[in-house]
Amino acid sequence: MKRLCAFSFARRLFKPRTTHSQESKEKMEQSPIVTVEDNFDLQESRESMEKSPMITANNNFDTQSATENQKETGSYAATNIILNHEFSDGLHSWHPNCCDAFVVPAGSGYHKRLAVEEGCCYAVVSNRKECWQGLEQDITSRVSAGTTYTVSACVGASGTFQGSVEVLATLKLVYQNSETSYLFIAKKAASEECWEILEGSFSLSTMPDQVIFYLEGPPAGTDLLIKSVVISCPSSTACDSSGTSSVCTDDDNIIINPQFDDGLNSWSGRGCKVALHDSMADGKITPMSGKSFASATERTQSWNGIQQDVTGRVKRKLAYEVSAVVRIYGNNVTTADLRSTLYVKAADNRERYIGIASVQATDKDWVKLQGKFLINDSPSQVVVFLEGPPAGTDILLNNLVIKHAAKAPPSSPPVIEDAGFGVNIITNTSLNGGTNGWFPLGNCAMSVQTGSPHIMPPMARDSLGAHEPLSGRYILVANRTQNWMGPAQMITDKVKLYLTYQVSAWVKIGQTSGPQNVNVALGVDSQWVNGGQAEISDDRWHEIGGSFRIEKQAAKVMVYIQGPAAGVDLMVAGLQIFPVDRHARFRHLKKQTAKLRKRDVMLKFSGSDSGSLFGTFVRVRQLQNSFPFGSAISRTNMDNEDFNAFFVKNFNWAVFGNELKWYWTEAQQGNLNYKDADELLDFCTKNNIQVRGHCIFWEVVGTVQAWVQSLNKNDLMTAVQNRLTGLLTRYKGKFPHYDVNNEMMHGSFYQDRLGKDIRVNMFKTAHQLDPSPILFVNDYHVEDGCDTRSYPEKYIEHILDLQEHGAPVGGIGIQGHIDSPVGPIVCSALDKLGTLGLPIWFTEVDVSSDNEYVRADDLEVMLREAYAHPAVEGIMLWGFWELFMSRSNAHLVDAEGDINEAGKRYLALKHEWSSHPHGHIDEQGQFSFSGFHGSYEVEVVTVSKKITKKFVVDKGDNALVISVDIS
Repeated sequence: MKRLCAFSFARRLFKPRTTHSQESKEKMEQSPIVTVEDNFDLQESRESMEKSPMITANNNFDTQSATENQKETGSYAATNIILNHEFSDGLHSWHPNCCDAFVVPAGSGYHKRLAVEEGCCYAVVSNRKECWQGLEQDITSRVSAGTTYTVSACVGASGTFQGSVEVLATLKLVYQNSETSYLFIAKKAASEECWEILEGSFSLSTMPDQVIFYLEGPPAGTDLLIKSVVISCPSSTACDSSGTSSVCTDDDNIIINPQFDDGLNSWSGRGCKVALHDSMADGKITPMSGKSFASATERTQSWNGIQQDVTGRVKRKLAYEVSAVVRIYGNNVTTADLRSTLYVKAADNRERYIGIASVQATDKDWVKLQGKFLINDSPSQVVVFLEGPPAGTDILLNNLVIKHAAKAPPSSPPVIEDAGFGVNIITNTSLNGGTNGWFPLGNCAMSVQTGSPHIMPPMARDSLGAHEPLSGRYILVANRTQNWMGPAQMITDKVKLYLTYQVSAWVKIGQTSGPQNVNVALGVDSQWVNGGQAEISDDRWHEIGGSFRIEKQAAKVMVYIQGPAAGVDLMVAGLQIFPVDRHARFRHLKKQTAKLRKRDVMLKFSGSDSGSLFGTFVRVRQLQNSFPFGSAISRTNMDNEDFNAFFVKNFNWAVFGNELKWYWTEAQQGNLNYKDADELLDFCTKNNIQVRGHCIFWEVVGTVQAWVQSLNKNDLMTAVQNRLTGLLTRYKGKFPHYDVNNEMMHGSFYQDRLGKDIRVNMFKTAHQLDPSPILFVNDYHVEDGCDTRSYPEKYIEHILDLQEHGAPVGGIGIQGHIDSPVGPIVCSALDKLGTLGLPIWFTEVDVSSDNEYVRADDLEVMLREAYAHPAVEGIMLWGFWELFMSRSNAHLVDAEGDINEAGKRYLALKHEWSSHPHGHIDEQGQFSFSGFHGSYEVEVVTVSKKITKKFVVDKGDNALVISVDIS
């Protein structure tokens, strides 16, 4: 498991309002910043709004003028700031506000009275409980102050109303330090008979922190129909320049006196002294640039350093990039880790430290330290400082720059010609030509022998399908004097960038006194790459399987097999390295998923009008997939409403990144902090999101607080008992899962100090204190074939041993921190673990690649393999927002809220795994479909009324029959 960086969040949905008119009136009267000119029927609202010169809106929009503007700018499409304005891309970029929405394709006959041109579609906003609920789009980054924007929307309505209803166009204006305001733009009477054009305009003289355009107005229970929306500016230049108006429009460095041209002005020491220099060490150290540099000297702690208060110069929800030129000096230290850190004090005096970047600094040369950060809230104090080297060593700083981070250009899909999926790139695998193509790595003896398996190893067979038998010949490596010695082959010219390669071989060792590791490794220039490992303790042939991918051009790539101790013979047969056709595997998994996660459903309609329902349009909408899709979150994310909106909309489970861990809840002995966990749990409960309890203990010594490590055996046992009692009683019945003792395959602090029984006792005591949650083991590198400490067979032995000694282990956690995943390897691990009959959860999934498309493919592999496997009952991502994940290049959403290709792939899979059938009632009064497990709502609109009913599709082999009474 990886530690998460500090997380944060807040909710984007509007507050419920009794009526729009009342809310608009109250909001506009309270705020002095809104002015509207309109035939609005609330006289006092108009008077209140006209008092302010700040924001104007005008709905007396001249159609002829609009036409002229269109001619001047070329077309509305050229300057329209609304994304997906005709819903050709579904609801992409649109969000229903506390209601539901879907897109109706042309020709569906859903609203027979409204004509729709061929090839067109429109949005339906349904399940509206309040008149202010509608469809919204965030346009913050595409509008600017001082520009007049024209609005034109094609709208309609559907429901049981008589005559017409009003549709309103509104702006929600969010200001960081004042109340949210609502700017009325225009209104239009709409009916079921024809489409109407709602027109108006608006202008902002100051720029809010967030601008949301939305359509609203019809009474509760009435569907709002939207065919298109255009918001344009009078000139393309104005529109083009608006894209950056909501963020920092300049490249100003927020650091004052960044190169010490003004001496040490604005700089200070953090627990130490600072000094200004033009040179040091008898002139051997001079500035890299400029005339001066500063030193943090007389440091007595590693956290001492040079600092600057940047309060008020850092904006919330903006990403900043940091660049500093640094080095170290003194105390006979030649290299040290030097870090840039942000101290943040919240308005409620809560303190936190955000790690920005680190670099290995030296006393020989200046080096550049670079990183990024983002603050979600509006803190009362922000200080940036340098720290890290041992006490007594000076930190030298030549300059420091902090600017708003430029947007990274989007990735392009890798272009791979002649991928050769399934084609082995190893020369002379069959050894028909002796050792031709092979060479011994090191001074060892290599020969060809017979007697190895003729069948392909299972994991390779699952990828390659039918294949010729292996030759039965193998390489014997003898006289090994180092563990790295073994057979090798150069594959530099055969490996293609961004392709995922699967590794497969049979391996065996000679006589030995204990278990030996065997590893297929790659030397990529000077880097070691793990291609798979196996632990062997007998004289049988063992399958070794793994994967790798190279994303930067290498001058030399060598594959070699190594691992056993010196003097132990090594045997290798049938080595295969081949690129994997992931999409072929996906086609297979789709079929498996449909069998496992879907069920046939028949809706039977009955009642007085049932005989006349033949041909009536039926729309079924899945409200939620019942399968758990979750993510890690942390307390700091709660201050970012964009994070909240994405999380609540796209996940139904959560896990706290740090806030429930012992080092967080009791960093200092006796000082308990459950505030963060309580607030996170309250947020999740309010949003109907279940939470995994992670974790009660963590076996890896590096994660154990210093005060816990310092305890003697008796005091440590008491502290463990207090931790169990305090946590399990406080949250009794609130967490359906607990990871009891994290990463027992990779750590043994508590077992070493308290004996083997402590692990079983932790499970037993947790169950006694709270019998309701499922108690999990949780570990990493279980599913990828690259770690002999936690491969499936060893994990199974570990679980069985705990159970045999009375530990109530109820679930298996596989973390899922993985590189270049290959489906059959992951599936093989799941098959083996599935034999225990316990639910399996992927608990901390993340994948990393600098190319978003490759990252998306990796994520799709993990999600599809998990969702298609019968033993897997939940998938948790280890975060999704940039700068708030433990791995770089693993995010789905960038720091400022833009969804990248990996995020789009996740959303596409979620959409694929939801069912929204529609059609017509047949002659038997039935409508049938196959749907994913979860909750649904069916809607039928007859001439006289609209009938809706909610139901649940649960697991089952037989068709589910749902009766719908329309009387």
